[in-house]
Amino acid sequence: MKNQHKLVLASSSPFRKELLKKLVSDFDAASPDIDESFKPNESPFQLSKRLAYEKANTLSSQFPHHLIIGSDQVAMLDDKQLTKPGSHENCVHQLSLSSGKVITFYTSICVLNSQTGESIVELDVCHVHMKHLSLEQIETYASLDKPYNCAAAFKSEGLGIALVAKIDGEDPNALVGLPLIKLTNILSEMGVEIL
Repeated sequence: MKNQHKLVLASSSPFRKELLKKLVSDFDAASPDIDESFKPNESPFQLSKRLAYEKANTLSSQFPHHLIIGSDQVAMLDDKQLTKPGSHENCVHQLSLSSGKVITFYTSICVLNSQTGESIVELDVCHVHMKHLSLEQIETYASLDKPYNCAAAFKSEGLGIALVAKIDGEDPNALVGLPLIKLTNILSEMGVEIL
């Protein structure tokens, strides 16, 4: 990789770290501490884009000569946000609500040059059509995959793919939490070629 800038992933997510390793082996990672709640009248895609930028920007003083990668995902079932369930009970509840419906994932990626202040933010939208699921299927899945730290309570990269009827999206990596196609394009715009 031809790169004079050191890359920083503004995330503590093990899923995002694994995704970034597909592109580059040498990067730092740090957890940004920000409020992730909606602002008044903010749409899901606006929230996702703002948080991706804020995550990157929060680390700019800590990493002053870096390209900082921030990403954020907002999962919506109609007008209800599906957050990380945190427990088995919440996981079963979310998946029961999602059965037979479409979940929309808004995943934003921001690359911030902390030296110049330049930033580029892009949004990936993915529609996940869930199968009609029995309570037994949901309970079994939740017990096996334990997706308690995943937005919308399933791991598309794991057993959760068995819950899905169809995925409409540009980049399967975006669903896991880091849109690598958009990231590669942004890095290229900033003078960093992966290959």
